[in-house]
Amino acid sequence: MSENPIQPTIYYCYDAYCGWCYGFSPVIKKIWEEYKEKLAFDVLSGGMIVPEEPVHFAPMARYVQTAYQRVEELTGIKFGKDFLWHVFHPDETDWYPDSTRSAIALCIFKEYYPDQAISFATDLQYALNYEGRDLTDNESYRHLLHKYDIPEEDFYAKISTEEYREKAYYDFALVKQLKVTGFPCVFMQVTDSKFYLIAQGYTKYEILKERIEKVLSEAVSL
Repeated sequence: MSENPIQPTIYYCYDAYCGWCYGFSPVIKKIWEEYKEKLAFDVLSGGMIVPEEPVHFAPMARYVQTAYQRVEELTGIKFGKDFLWHVFHPDETDWYPDSTRSAIALCIFKEYYPDQAISFATDLQYALNYEGRDLTDNESYRHLLHKYDIPEEDFYAKISTEEYREKAYYDFALVKQLKVTGFPCVFMQVTDSKFYLIAQGYTKYEILKERIEKVLSEAVSL
């Protein structure tokens, strides 16, 4: 007996602090723009950095000093000077990275515009990696509220609540359930239980498009 087909759905597992996801942003956004009339899309935050106690950016910054160049070389993305200031001034930056706040912001956003989650996630990454905004600071989201016409009062009433923290942690748990061990990671669901892993790590647009088309052709025969 065949399974019930559903609207094919792309699940983009990412983290706002993941540099390779930033490099992948133009790819996944182009895929979304091309397929949004045919496929459903959702973004799940992975919780890459969730320390029990705040941890200063300095150790990560020293790693990023060389890692960001590899991302630029492979993907063509550019990191902004305001972000790189923190990277190359590890003893002066006041950053304490934590994936939770950006994941909460995404959960709130999806209540307004679930079909634009890809766009918002890529905007979050640009805010961090190009504009150098601290995503643990509530003010870092205000410009995006204006862009997407989200009521500020409502957004800021929710962002520090336990209810929305639990929603973010639910997304973290879903990503773990999908056995994701690194970001970016893209799945495609075509039935209640049929998932395809179509991208693991940075993947070029042409390759991802080819995989989507293959899954769609196979789904027709399910």
